[in-house]
Amino acid sequence: MASNRDARGAAQDAAPKASATEQRLLWNPENVKDVAESVGVATLSDEALRTLSQDVEYRIGQVLVEALRFMRLARRTTMTAKDISLALRALDVEPLYGYESTRPLRYGEASLGPGQPLFYIDDEEVDFEKLINAPLPKVPRDMMWTGHWLAIEGVQPVTLQNPTSAESRSQDLLHRGPGANPTLAALAGHDNPDFKPQVKHQLSKELQIFFQKVQSILLDDESSAEHQRLRETALDQVSNDPAIQQLAPYFVNFIANEVTHHLDDIFVMRTMMQLTNALLMNQTIFLAPYASSLVAPVLTCLMARKVGSETGPSAVKEQYQLREYAASIVGLIAQKYSSSNKLLRPKLTRSCLRNFLSPSMTPQIWYGAICGVLAAGGSEAIKILVLPNLKDFEKNMLLPLQEKGQAGFVDFEMLVGGIMKAIQSLAGDDFPMMAGITGASNEREIADIKNFVGEIIGERVGRLGDSQLNHNILDARSFT
Repeated sequence: MASNRDARGAAQDAAPKASATEQRLLWNPENVKDVAESVGVATLSDEALRTLSQDVEYRIGQVLVEALRFMRLARRTTMTAKDISLALRALDVEPLYGYESTRPLRYGEASLGPGQPLFYIDDEEVDFEKLINAPLPKVPRDMMWTGHWLAIEGVQPVTLQNPTSAESRSQDLLHRGPGANPTLAALAGHDNPDFKPQVKHQLSKELQIFFQKVQSILLDDESSAEHQRLRETALDQVSNDPAIQQLAPYFVNFIANEVTHHLDDIFVMRTMMQLTNALLMNQTIFLAPYASSLVAPVLTCLMARKVGSETGPSAVKEQYQLREYAASIVGLIAQKYSSSNKLLRPKLTRSCLRNFLSPSMTPQIWYGAICGVLAAGGSEAIKILVLPNLKDFEKNMLLPLQEKGQAGFVDFEMLVGGIMKAIQSLAGDDFPMMAGITGASNEREIADIKNFVGEIIGERVGRLGDSQLNHNILDARSFT
C-alpha cells in the first residue's frame, strides 16, 4: 500500500512539472521545426525541439529588453524598428536590413492551417502608370555654406536669415514639447495636455523657508525697534550669504512684482530698493544674467510719475529721497555689469536723458532723470549730453515751474539742486583759482555761462566761485 501511494505521488508530481514545462514555452516549436527543415535538418527529437524553442524565446526576450531601453532613452512610448536594430547591435548580433522606415509597418495575417497563423508585412501597392504620370518633385538645391551674424553684442541684426521681431514674438507664444498639440496629447492618453517644462528648478526646504521669512520680514511695516532690527538682519543676510544663488531669480521676480503693484506705498518701494542693493552688494552670487531684469523696477522708482499716495512736506521729502536712492542703485548696476553688457550703461543713460528732456514729464521725473544720468553716465554724460541742452530746458521747463510761485517752489528748488549737483561733478580736484585782480575775467566767465546754460543755472554756478568748474562748463560749448 505504501509503495502504491509513493508511485501515485511521484506520478502526480511529474504531471505538474510536465505541464509547467509546456506552459513555459511561449514560442511556437513548430516555427523552430520549419526553420530546421529549411536548413536541411529533417528530424528533430522532442527534447531538442523544446530546448531550441526555449533558447529562441530567451534570445527574443533579451532583444526586446534592450529595445525597450533604447525606446525609453528616446522618451517614446512606441517601439520602432530602429530600436530593434540598435538592440541587436548592442548584443553583437547582425542587425536586420530593409526595415528602417519612418512609416509604421502594417502587418497582415494569413492562415496555413488550423492554429497556424502566419504574419507578414503588408507592402503598399503602387500603380505603375500613376507613378509615371505623377509630376516630378522639385529639384533639390545645391549644398552650399554661407555665414551671417546671429547676434552682435547681444543684439540680433535684421538679416534675411534671422527671424523678424514679429516672428520671434509669435514663436515665443507657441507651446513646445510633448503637450504642444492638445489633440495629439489627448490621443496619446495624456490627461493634462498643458505644456510642462522638462527642466525643473527645485529648491531645498531650507531655501524655501529662508525666502518666505525674508519676504514676511521685509513687507512688515511695523516701525518698532525689534522689527527694524529684523529687517536689517534680513538685508545683511541677503548681502553676505553665499548660499542664495538659487534664490536670485526668485528675489528678482519678487522685487519686480512688489514695485509694480505698490507704486502708492513708499515703504514697500524703499524696502525693495534696499533688497536690490543687498543683492548687488553680495559678492558671492552671480547676478549678471539678471541685471536687465533688476533695472526695470529701479527705473520705476527713479522716474515714476507718482511715487506714494501721501502728501505733505515729509512725504514729499521721502519721495525725493527714494529717487536719489534709486539713482545710486542705477549707478551701481551700470558700474558693476557694464563690462559684461556693453550696451547697459548707454541704455540707462539714454533712457534717463530722454525723460529729462521731455516737456510732458513732471518735475519729479526730471529730478530722477538728472540723477540717473549722473549715476549711469557720470560727469562725461553731464558735460556732453546735459549742458548743451540746459538753456532749452530752462526755457521750456524751469521758467514755467518758477512762475507757479509757492505751488511749485519745492519742486523747483529740488530740480535746480539736482542739476547743480550734476554740474558740480565736473569740478576738478584743483582748488578754485582767483580770476584776477579786478574780477573782470570772472564776470566775463559768468556772463558766458549764463548765455550757455541759462540765467537760473548760470547764476547758481556764479555763486560757487569755482573757476575750474567754470572752465569745464565752457569747454562743453564745443559739443553744441
